[in-house]
Amino acid sequence: MCTLHPHKAQGSASSGKQDHEIHHRTDGSPRVTKQSANVVHRKFTFNPKEGIDNPALVISDDTEPDVRPRLCVLKREQGQGFGFYLSKDAGCRGHVVRQVEPWSSAERGGLKNGDRVLEVNEDFVDDKEHSTVVLKVQASGLKLYLLVLSAEDYELAVSEGTDLKSLASSYRPIEGCSRPRLCYITKEPGSGLGLSIIPIEGERGRYRLNPVTDGPAERAGVQNGDRLIWINGARIAALGYAALSKMVKKCEDHMTVLVIDSRSEDCYNRMGLPIIPAFAKTHNLPYTPKTLHLAQGPQGYGFLLRQEKLRSGRIAHVLREIDPCSPAETAGMEDGELVLAVNGEQVEDAEHEDIVSKIRQSGQQVTLTTISIPGRDYYAQLGISPLLFYEDHIPKREQFPNPQEGHQNPPHPRLCVLHKEGAGFGFNLGCIQNKPGTYIGQVMAGSAGERAGLCEGDVVIEVNGQNVEKEYFDEVVRLIKEGGTPLSLLVVEGLGYERLRNARQTVPDASQDDFV
Repeated sequence: MCTLHPHKAQGSASSGKQDHEIHHRTDGSPRVTKQSANVVHRKFTFNPKEGIDNPALVISDDTEPDVRPRLCVLKREQGQGFGFYLSKDAGCRGHVVRQVEPWSSAERGGLKNGDRVLEVNEDFVDDKEHSTVVLKVQASGLKLYLLVLSAEDYELAVSEGTDLKSLASSYRPIEGCSRPRLCYITKEPGSGLGLSIIPIEGERGRYRLNPVTDGPAERAGVQNGDRLIWINGARIAALGYAALSKMVKKCEDHMTVLVIDSRSEDCYNRMGLPIIPAFAKTHNLPYTPKTLHLAQGPQGYGFLLRQEKLRSGRIAHVLREIDPCSPAETAGMEDGELVLAVNGEQVEDAEHEDIVSKIRQSGQQVTLTTISIPGRDYYAQLGISPLLFYEDHIPKREQFPNPQEGHQNPPHPRLCVLHKEGAGFGFNLGCIQNKPGTYIGQVMAGSAGERAGLCEGDVVIEVNGQNVEKEYFDEVVRLIKEGGTPLSLLVVEGLGYERLRNARQTVPDASQDDFV
């Protein structure tokens, strides 16, 4: 049952005049105050003896302004980024904004280098995994709302033990403001949707909801008095009763609604924020992405990635031909699933060749985030990304065991110091044609190279402290010639080089930087 009441009177529930300025609470909510021993605040008071032209200087008890978060609204064009990097420094707290590009949407939105991100689209993220936060940003669409603190204010708040979640909440002008809810309601025999939709008198396109107690709508998260914002991806603000009734009747066995309570609606209006799915908490959504952790076997991963055109006309990257007993099947991969992200990086709109390259470059293990075709169609109907509410942990690659290596320790690089003699250093340098990287091709018996410990087949990692793994042959030769004597070469035996490189990938970097 879904009942619409076209003429039922309802008390005014006006949200008030919409104010596009940012309001801050002054009701004593948790805050941090900057202190300074060297700042004196001056206040002028009238002294009858001296006259109004000779005000007395007095010391006031005023303090500096509270530490308050800033809301940055970023808008981008289709196919463009927001123009900044989001970084996570090892051993440090917070998600740090870096390298804000000039003239980018990030700069226009007020984002600054060093800012710490507290919320992404109204969701507190300071305590979330970095990969999760990056995906939230990437999946937010063409508009992104970031609540941030400057680096100085963040460090001050942390040092004083301030509850950052409460600090973020203090930004809102009304205490107890809640996020919208995205609710998936399934019809049941005899009760339908279990929901009455009642127009608010005198306000066209505004409706309140009255769910049946313990009915399908209430169990899906709809509360009595909720304001209806959106049905199946369509806003209802401009719809009259007849159009809304027609829309509801078109819903077959389920309906997805965006709702919010009246107090929170007023809060969003006062902040000048739209009520959109990106801000929502979810209830009972039928499809969620899943994470697959694959460790490469002797025959590879055991699946085929194909680019296909779906019935909706959308181009997708589809997993096919999954080999029995392969790493892909063992990880839970199913034929026909769509790839959404590779190692935590969104790839829905990437070129097919780029996705294949990312998987190959991942080495001996890869993390894929996928969803079924019906799931992708569901989110496409709603006009949002399946990754918008996805928070499954994507582990760092060091957590993947490599079955080919067992418990072998990676080979250790060797530092060989060569003193030039009459015949030179006594070794030849080799390379693979048209590819970066060099190796020791031949070592002369009794030469400086042999005495220093060079062996044929050694891969050259550094020349005099400079990494040359990605340098071509001519550049490495130049560095050796210009380096003089003694010559320091950091090398590793050729057969173990790949194992060493993979092992080094498992060590967390000093920071994670993701361009968004």
